[in-house]
Amino acid sequence: MKLALLTGVAAVALTALGANAAYAQSRDQIRIVGSSTVFPYTQAVSEQFSAMTGGTAPVVESTGTGGGMQIFCGGVGPDHPDITGASRAMKASEFELCQQNGVDSVTEVLIGYDGLSVAHSQQGPDLTLTKAQLFQALAAQVEVDGEIVDNPYTNWSEIDPSLPDAAITVFGPPPTSGTRDAFVELVMLEGCEEFEAIAALDEDAMEETCSRMRQDGPFIEAGENDNLIVQRLNADANALGIFGYSFLYENSDTLKPVAIDGVEPSPETIADGSYGVSRPLFFYIKNAHRGVIPGLEEFVSEYVSEESFGEGGYLSERGLIPLPAEERDATREAVANATPMEDPS
Repeated sequence: MKLALLTGVAAVALTALGANAAYAQSRDQIRIVGSSTVFPYTQAVSEQFSAMTGGTAPVVESTGTGGGMQIFCGGVGPDHPDITGASRAMKASEFELCQQNGVDSVTEVLIGYDGLSVAHSQQGPDLTLTKAQLFQALAAQVEVDGEIVDNPYTNWSEIDPSLPDAAITVFGPPPTSGTRDAFVELVMLEGCEEFEAIAALDEDAMEETCSRMRQDGPFIEAGENDNLIVQRLNADANALGIFGYSFLYENSDTLKPVAIDGVEPSPETIADGSYGVSRPLFFYIKNAHRGVIPGLEEFVSEYVSEESFGEGGYLSERGLIPLPAEERDATREAVANATPMEDPS
């Protein structure tokens, strides 16, 4: 399989890069951008790749999914990254941007699944929240007594007396993050459906109301660095944080999950679908760089090896929920053949 990867796309890649090829070969490091959720998995593969080959480890930057797409789709050549990680699928607008800038062959690689976690310090109380309660805590506007008003809630107990009498403080990702997109889609949009006045809005107005996060203090955008959120939660036992399951998994000695609709995230509940806030994870390969950027073929081959993203692979040890065997085989085939993704629009 790895031999096929090395030979199957090299000629096409050299032609695609054209005059840039000689310069591209002078870049001796693979460059990867994208999702902060996918970052620890890519970093793990980078470390394994470097140890196996004795070569230079790829440069991996956590730019967020949206930011990574903008950089990745900026063009072809040594000044542009080879791969971007994503905690959601590429949008039609991003695909169009790639096409406009000559990035006209991209392989989409589904690597596994992740649970979008709400967590807090081990020192905090055990907590269960519904999606509707999270919407009430974090939306810019909510329904109160049948009217849609600016969010008045400052304490959890104001939403429900059974919740802690503590200030609502939630650290979360910025709008450029795929984690933010997933949270809005899987929690905010679903949670707001519980409220009659909001559900009665026309489709566009409802989506805008349900998607808009409050900016008056309780919700705090913490940037793309999920490790910073972890540090802040450890400093405030009442604060909550929103990030991928891998960060909760890696910090389970100091953090614990908030159950959503009565179910906590775990490899089992994410895999069987009982945890209702899960999502697919991807990376995208710029096919014009394959066979030109040194080590790129070997790196993507390692990423989709059984030892990496398979059952019991070293990525599952970091919290990745593996794909079923047939899907893993299909992923490897797409990578080996440099299968270009279709327009998602």
